[in-house]
Amino acid sequence: MTSSWHILVLASLAAYLLGSVPFAVLSSRLFSLADPRTYGSGNPGATNVLRSGNRKAAVVTLIGDAGKGAAAVLAARMSGFSEFEIGIVALAVLIGHIFPIFLKFKGGKGVATAAGALLALSFWVGLATIITWAVIAKISRYSSLGALVATLSAPFWALLIEDEGPIIIIILFAIILIATHRSNIARLLSGKEGKIGKRH
Repeated sequence: MTSSWHILVLASLAAYLLGSVPFAVLSSRLFSLADPRTYGSGNPGATNVLRSGNRKAAVVTLIGDAGKGAAAVLAARMSGFSEFEIGIVALAVLIGHIFPIFLKFKGGKGVATAAGALLALSFWVGLATIITWAVIAKISRYSSLGALVATLSAPFWALLIEDEGPIIIIILFAIILIATHRSNIARLLSGKEGKIGKRH
């Protein structure tokens, strides 16, 4: 079923606001930690929260960030939106995380939120992408490198597993995530990128 444009606008706005919820900041407050924007990479995301040494806070952040991505997509699907409209909602929740209104439009890199949305869009493609991240991150100890390789692999997984899948949305996700990792790419090339779990 195709929804009217104003319903899609409202759904996208709701997804953007959901994406804007800063779980890294909220979980840090819950565990009485410093604001994640004040240390490490300054990124309000799970990897940077892990640099505080508190794994529980990092896990809460990861679940929250991935959960909002999945929730937005599942809500759109349950509402009977078309695949195109679901894709728009998925992009909205990701943009909300990267440019959150609650943090003056300075948010995280979007990896966990994109992963959650991707799992809801296509479970097996999402799972294959997450496994790719885990393997690369485990071997290299660089979360950003794992994210970049996984991001680039996602469209190929979509073509391999589903023959097509939500390929356009996945490609847009990849472009956005590569853009948010520009500084990480520079640090990786210069050998200055922080490794997983390393405190700053």
